[in-house]
Amino acid sequence: MTNPPNGGSPVRYAPDPASAPAAVPERRVGPGAARARRLRAAATTEPGRLRVVGAVLALLVVGFGAVTALEVSHRASAADDVVSRSQPLSADAASVYRSLADADTMAASGFLAGAQEPEAVQEQYRADIAEAARLLVKASATTDSSTRSRQEITTLNELLPVYTGLIERARANNRQGLPLGGAYLRYANQKMSDELLPAAERLYAAETGRLGRDSAEARQWPVLSLAAGVLVLGVLVWTQRREYRRTNRVFNHGLLAATAAASVVLLWLAVGHGVVRAELRSAMVHGQESLEVLNDARINSLKARANENLTLVARGAVLTPDGAHDQYESDYATGMKALEDRLRSAGRLADDAAGGAPVARAVEGVAAWQSRHRAARATDDRGDYDGALERIIGSEDSTGQSFRQVDAALRQALAHEQGQFTEAAEGGRGALRGLPTGAAALAVLGAVAAILGVNRRLSEYR
Repeated sequence: MTNPPNGGSPVRYAPDPASAPAAVPERRVGPGAARARRLRAAATTEPGRLRVVGAVLALLVVGFGAVTALEVSHRASAADDVVSRSQPLSADAASVYRSLADADTMAASGFLAGAQEPEAVQEQYRADIAEAARLLVKASATTDSSTRSRQEITTLNELLPVYTGLIERARANNRQGLPLGGAYLRYANQKMSDELLPAAERLYAAETGRLGRDSAEARQWPVLSLAAGVLVLGVLVWTQRREYRRTNRVFNHGLLAATAAASVVLLWLAVGHGVVRAELRSAMVHGQESLEVLNDARINSLKARANENLTLVARGAVLTPDGAHDQYESDYATGMKALEDRLRSAGRLADDAAGGAPVARAVEGVAAWQSRHRAARATDDRGDYDGALERIIGSEDSTGQSFRQVDAALRQALAHEQGQFTEAAEGGRGALRGLPTGAAALAVLGAVAAILGVNRRLSEYR
């Protein structure tokens, strides 16, 4: 606008549109960014912060319950395997070994008795072979095809008919009074000692190893669950302290209920798993270790008895590699020494009178057995074969009588230790019963209680 020189009305000029500043367009914000902005704004207020705290608490409590349920389920499955799978399979493998060794002993005992074997000896031999075959079928049905155990089971199934065929040939020749029967019996014993029993021993070692792994897995501490429980309790305590400092209110019933639920789960988890560890350790130390030692002792007694019988069957025909001693007599001495060592270990492991008494009787029986064996050998060395035979298989004051005393005592000791193992392992398995379900249920209740407690505080801002 300018004033004219003659004093007329001022003249107004319209601004040049080209020279005017351009308008700044409004910045558009995406829906995601808008939501994030609103959440940040809400989090700066006390109600917003409470909502975040409530959501985090609920997630933590539910996560604690889920982790505990999964981890404890895994431990409970391993503990169940110890009781219902691993240990029974280990015991069956030991029974296969014992049955085979006893069958070999009965075969030699029956051969010594002459052409007419005692019916009781034949029945025991048949029962041993049938028991070994039954247990092999049972083990095969519960063993994976790719495992070492299945390979040993296959080997035993292939060799067992070969062994029984040799025994039947030995008996047939013995009934006819042919000396070839002794050769068949010795060959059968060699097949048993060199092939069947080592395969059975490997099967027992494989199953016992699986038992040890299952027990160790069941006893492993649930570290993740325990750490999650401590974290949840820490966050719950911090939240309640925060509320107390802001509101001067001492109790929030919802948060207290969530704290109680988490504490129950954590305490249940710690105590239950502590019981599992203690019971399964007791089962392994006081049960399984004793079972292994006693099984070894009984197997050594059976092998020593078979070698003692074969000493008379062979009549010095089989010598040690250096040619200085009778092979079967040497093997008998080795077996008896191993038997004595195993019995000393069993005596140390026996932790009560019921377990120690049969071991003590077995020790007494071994001492009498060795004394009678020396007398039998002296009689045989004098050329009195019939007298030596009577001292070996006779009904009174014979080594056979001492062997039966030792075998009966070891059977009783094994039954006692098996009972101790089962009782302790069952106690360990029972300590975890219900914990996975209980932990999940309590976690859900705790999460609901935490949300209700936070919502109660939020209602004061409305």
